[in-house]
Amino acid sequence: MIVDSKVTLTAYERYINEEDDTLKLQFLKEHVLSLKRHVDQLSEKNYHDLYEMESPDFVLLFIPIESAFAIALNEDTSLYNKAFEKNIVIVTPSTLLATLRTIDSMWANQKQQENALEIARQAGALYDKFEGFVSDLVRIGKKMDEAKVEYQGAMNKLVEGKGNLINSVEKLKKMGAKAKKALPENIVIRSEKEE
Repeated sequence: MIVDSKVTLTAYERYINEEDDTLKLQFLKEHVLSLKRHVDQLSEKNYHDLYEMESPDFVLLFIPIESAFAIALNEDTSLYNKAFEKNIVIVTPSTLLATLRTIDSMWANQKQQENALEIARQAGALYDKFEGFVSDLVRIGKKMDEAKVEYQGAMNKLVEGKGNLINSVEKLKKMGAKAKKALPENIVIRSEKEE
């Protein structure tokens, strides 16, 4: 947040110390004119662009003496609004802290809104990923079911019906075929029952 505190109060000081009413009025006009000039200069500087930082597009113009602002505002009631139209917010010791806290609160709310949007975006992306994962699992399950059906078909050919392959090979072994290994007993028993 950019706070400018370089406002000149020379004309205001002359106004306060002057006793001649005519000169006093002249210094008051100079004071108001000095504030307007400072507002114009600040608005031309574009501080928020100049330093390329994350800052609001307005500047706080700090006037360190309350009465200096009050008397200028009394003389020109449009001073504050004209400054505001140029993205300059005039603050004094009594309003600076409240203004900064308001800005901080607005930034916190904006950050929360940005976080909520990011959470929503990430949640959507996570949901899409999860849907893809579930779809993959469903496809894998179907393939496993298909493989189980194919396996069952192959096992049926192996152990069921007359002349099934298990019984045929077991007969060869019984007739004297030389084998070092034996088929699992439960499969041999099952194929004998099926025959």
